Amino acid sequence: MVQPVASKKTTRLRQMLEGQGLSFLMEAHNGLSAKIVEEAGFQGIWGSGLSISAALGVRDNNEASWTQVLEVVEFMADATTIPILLDGDTGYGNFNSARRLVRKLEQRGIAGVCMEDKIFPKTNSFLRSTAQPLADIEEFAGKIRAAKEAQTDSDFVVVARVEALIAGHGLEEALKRGEAYRKAGADAILIHSKERHADEILAFKKEWGDRLPLVIVPTKYYRTPTDVFREAGFKIVIWANHAMRSAITAMQATVKQIFQDEHLMNVEERVAPLADVFRLQGENELEQAEKAYLPRGGPVARGIVLAAGQGKELGELVTDRPKCMVPIAGKPILGHIMDAYRSAGVRDLIVVRGFAKKTVDITGATYVDNDAYATTSEVASLACAKASLDGPCVVSYGDVLFKKYVLDELLDAEGDFVVAVDSLPADEASANAAAALAKNEPVRRSDWAICSEPHSRKALFNQVVLKDMTTDPTAAGITGEWTGLLKLSTQGAKFVREILDGMPASELETIKVPDLLRRLVRDGMTVRVVYSRGGWLDIDTIGDVVTGSTFK
Repeated sequence: MVQPVASKKTTRLRQMLEGQGLSFLMEAHNGLSAKIVEEAGFQGIWGSGLSISAALGVRDNNEASWTQVLEVVEFMADATTIPILLDGDTGYGNFNSARRLVRKLEQRGIAGVCMEDKIFPKTNSFLRSTAQPLADIEEFAGKIRAAKEAQTDSDFVVVARVEALIAGHGLEEALKRGEAYRKAGADAILIHSKERHADEILAFKKEWGDRLPLVIVPTKYYRTPTDVFREAGFKIVIWANHAMRSAITAMQATVKQIFQDEHLMNVEERVAPLADVFRLQGENELEQAEKAYLPRGGPVARGIVLAAGQGKELGELVTDRPKCMVPIAGKPILGHIMDAYRSAGVRDLIVVRGFAKKTVDITGATYVDNDAYATTSEVASLACAKASLDGPCVVSYGDVLFKKYVLDELLDAEGDFVVAVDSLPADEASANAAAALAKNEPVRRSDWAICSEPHSRKALFNQVVLKDMTTDPTAAGITGEWTGLLKLSTQGAKFVREILDGMPASELETIKVPDLLRRLVRDGMTVRVVYSRGGWLDIDTIGDVVTGSTFK
């Protein structure tokens, strides 16, 4: 019969000691490593004194105060749902220190504490072990008794760690001490050894029998097969310091490589992506909480980013990732877009992915996929996010950077349909196009806006509306370039959704958002224009990527 999982951490730790089979605790030394241990599947965590001290940059000689250790394990407990057994050294003093420690650990959700029978301040067991004096048996037994009487949760676990074998006092002394601590009320005995084989440990178990559950730490005798411990009847095996030691190895290699290279290219692919860091930190929960509790920052609380295309014009930069994930100033284009949205109070972000969609994984967005990205256009991607057209929203492209003030102007404007138009290029459009044609060079494709009046002081007081869209820079009446930003009111979003629902599949696959805007105008809808001068950047070429690094 499978034992039900207890709700309390203390109860779960006690079940490991009193239940059937062998359980395992994995070392952690901060909240991040504790989360990693839980994700790996371990039933519990060993709050290693050695590892916590090392992470703090001090020796394992009680150089970190007990309150500093307490603060670390509190973060560990907050980050996880599995029980933590703290390596409590000697209890940080006499019986009075030990019972205060137990009360504070219970308050912070720690499931148990292990205390060793050495003199305070302690020295790590593997340093000058035979020269380490042990505590008086009666004094340490009193400390165990005080710890047990101090606890308020009956399932809180107190483990007595016997150091007699480590200190070279032999099996008889170890058994004598273990029995004294059992009588004092210990819930389990941790029997420790520095030998490279398990003979001492197995001999102790044979003589000890089943008087109390036994916990072991096979750091030195790691070659012994785990089945030997299982068959002998041990209850818990602690892997005591390997997360910390592996972290040191990885950090040393990475730091050395960066120092030698003076760049990040040889390490970036070998280290955890920032998305993993954010996930372990619980960024998604915070994102959802922000949606629930923070002010919306205005009538629009949702952004839809169309980012399904590959962007072949960027060549080798997009062989294994879409254009929206090309880094600019150390951050993907999509990351900059999301930052701009958030800074304007738009927190519900929907991103339409397509090419290499698994690489589009920035924390904080909801993703929908256009798997037909290679044969469809922008409006087909918008249709993939049709379910999000149920309230006021902003639609933008996944390859256009924009500054907060441009988005703010858009959000402040009233209307069912509002577009942001940059008036700066209008004066130069025809001249640049004519110059390119004269040199037999291609004219860069842009979405030009023909509005009811050009940008002027007068236009600030009049409602400027969109009259038409064109890709011909020599067309008459151009007043600016569309920035790729479209705001929809609740009614406007509903109208667009109805258009998408009624659009034939053949048309849906080919039209672009400017075509959709032209249809709105043709159907008699008022598409309001807000003018800006600059403040955005369409990433179409390698040169744009370079320019983007200074776009602030």
